[in-house]
Amino acid sequence: MSDVIDFEGYFFDLDGTVLLEEQLLPGVLETLKVLRQADKKILFLTNTTTRTRRECQVRLQKLGLEVYLDEIITAAFTSALYLRESHHEPVVLVVGELALIHELEEQKLQHTTDPLAATHVLVGMDMSFNYDKLHQAMKAVRNGATLIAANPDPNCPVVGDLIPDTWSMVKAIETASCVAATAVIGKPSKYYGTKVLERSGLPGERCLMVGDRLETDILFGANNGLRTALVLTGVTSENDMKLSPIKPDYVWSSLNDFVLRYQAAN
Repeated sequence: MSDVIDFEGYFFDLDGTVLLEEQLLPGVLETLKVLRQADKKILFLTNTTTRTRRECQVRLQKLGLEVYLDEIITAAFTSALYLRESHHEPVVLVVGELALIHELEEQKLQHTTDPLAATHVLVGMDMSFNYDKLHQAMKAVRNGATLIAANPDPNCPVVGDLIPDTWSMVKAIETASCVAATAVIGKPSKYYGTKVLERSGLPGERCLMVGDRLETDILFGANNGLRTALVLTGVTSENDMKLSPIKPDYVWSSLNDFVLRYQAAN
């Protein structure tokens, strides 16, 4: 690929890349405008488990972005797909928010609150995670249920802070049950990558992944044959990048850098 503006597909992480809480980050509107005008394929790839795809669409539209439902892929959505495709009639104990349950129901999958009836425990970010939920998940796993992590994010960026994310809950359940998770579904997994490239209709080498987290967004690109751009508007600092073995192809202070590159080339 001769230049960053020459890709056919552009894939964007959300939190820390496109927005922080309900604030758009610099250059986002302009970036999406020029990509739409150039008829590029756009996808939004998020490891969120606290919103359905429809809720993500509404969230972005409220901020003035033109976004279509089939352009959004979430870890909650792909976790439900994984369970439907990989397991026969799973019965799922959910540790997480309602979005996970809604996505399971969209795929006609059964969920339960009975740990002894569960064949699988699916874990996402749970903002009311407590001792009882830990106990129920532990009981299910020790009874033979398969432990699945919807994503490997230890924390999530918000304005001026970080908050605990899925992997924090997963590690608690692993520790209590003495059983490791057998699958991690969201970025940077190959399963997530397969679903993304199927949706895009493009080969990985024709696509650019843009994100703020090295160990999910940038590693996702590397694992799935995409080129990568790191934006320094989220969890990764310039010093973090220097110390990490995971290296992006491009580093931008924000999406404003892409806009400037595009304008210079046109």
